[in-house]
Amino acid sequence: MTVKSAVTGRERCAPIRRDPRPVDSLRPLTEIPWMSRVSAIIVCYNEEDNIRACLESVSWCDEIVVVDARSTDRTLEVVREFTDRIYVRDWPGYREQKQFALDQARLGWVLNLDADERVSPELRVEIQQELADDAPGIDGFYIPRLVHYLGRWWYRGGWYPDYRLRLFRRSRVRWGGVNPHEKVLIEGRTRRLSGSLLHFTYADVSAHLLTVNRLTDISSVEALKRGRVGARRLLLRPAWRFFRSLVIDRGALEGWPGLFVAATAAFYVFLKYAKALELRRTAQRA
Repeated sequence: MTVKSAVTGRERCAPIRRDPRPVDSLRPLTEIPWMSRVSAIIVCYNEEDNIRACLESVSWCDEIVVVDARSTDRTLEVVREFTDRIYVRDWPGYREQKQFALDQARLGWVLNLDADERVSPELRVEIQQELADDAPGIDGFYIPRLVHYLGRWWYRGGWYPDYRLRLFRRSRVRWGGVNPHEKVLIEGRTRRLSGSLLHFTYADVSAHLLTVNRLTDISSVEALKRGRVGARRLLLRPAWRFFRSLVIDRGALEGWPGLFVAATAAFYVFLKYAKALELRRTAQRA
């Protein structure tokens, strides 16, 4: 199956074809005798444009837990159509909010999604196959994340496969990392899946730049706390990020969208350290 790019008009492969195993090669769901029960957890804030598709993609899960940071749009109205396991609380940070969501899950396996992500049909079948016998000896699965942005699926530029630990035994993990780039810390063995988690990350260029500005407000504070600031990082890290995305990760093959993604990736790094230096100088003057 092909999809047409909204930017270039060229036909491009849909994500289903890039998975190593086609869905037709997997066992039908009716042949799977039993599956470990799964809790899907989602944290959100003002996601009325994304949340329905996200929830529809995990409607097969045995439990859906949603933690909302007091949305002011129709997010909660949509969520109530899918689950009554809803928690509304202030936003304490990415790491803390996701740990809270994990604590509310009641089942043995947990599937963690962001509101702008969707489980592909291929990934759903693969998960159900893997958990049919409770995946003995495995405590978590890394899932490739495929980004849709600027009218195309991004297999280049450093955005794919972007493996993330998103399916795991609830009893074997806790949340760690540094805001805004939190991560799951697991004790036990892990394995990779091939089905993709589809990520509809930015609606347009303006949304992308707004997100860069918002996330660097958080990451600059964390960088300052760890003492990782200075003119050298401000100058060299963005340059390396640009080169890696455009050349090493072959973003240049995407044309001007690849150039834009490389430039914004470099700008993110530059802005993070620039804001950290500003915060340090402000503190020194106080």
